[in-house]
Amino acid sequence: MNTRTATSPAEPGPAARYRWLPVRSLAQRHRPRILSHLLALKDGDRYLRFGYAASDSQIGRYVDGIDFVHDEVFGIFNRRLELVALAHLAMLSPVPGQPRSAEFGVSVLDKARGRGFGARLFEHAVLHARNRGVSTLVIHALSENTAMLKIARNAGAVVERSGSEAEARLKLPPEDLISNMEQLLGRQAGEIDYRLKVHARQVNALLDGLSSVKTFFSTTGRGARE
Repeated sequence: MNTRTATSPAEPGPAARYRWLPVRSLAQRHRPRILSHLLALKDGDRYLRFGYAASDSQIGRYVDGIDFVHDEVFGIFNRRLELVALAHLAMLSPVPGQPRSAEFGVSVLDKARGRGFGARLFEHAVLHARNRGVSTLVIHALSENTAMLKIARNAGAVVERSGSEAEARLKLPPEDLISNMEQLLGRQAGEIDYRLKVHARQVNALLDGLSSVKTFFSTTGRGARE
């Protein structure tokens, strides 16, 4: 699966850059959420993400073709449980005699820019790639996608430009005990964060319902007295 290129995530400010963000792993059951996220991208963001002005039907075919068995997909949810940032780590076909490689693609909704989501998902993907024996992480991006290329350069990637396109390659260290523990803890933290957001939504919905009932009885009671 070709993730092609990454939507330009705005460069995070000092506060966002060092703030840890929980990331949740996504599965086949999340295809509708992934589709909704990608369809919500503006035209310019679709162009940066896919390398062309992707139509709704083309995005739908891309989502249907995601291989959740071999690839990994991650997301960041806001408090309303909206998928605001999405990353696809696609395992590239093995080449005999060559180290294993994977391709990284990311998209961030316009309203969620400037919070370090793109950089956080890149960091998360690097960790997972290492632990799956990937030696090289590849990013295909348009040359104008300076924010994504900067994230790659800051991680130590070598960037080569060819006209309107650029390719970044990042050599990854082998997995170790620490990287595996980080992945395990990160996965658990992402799930806990999501469940807490679900619970908060349920509590808010209950409180809103009770408030509506209280308002109803207050209004009808006053009317009866009158």
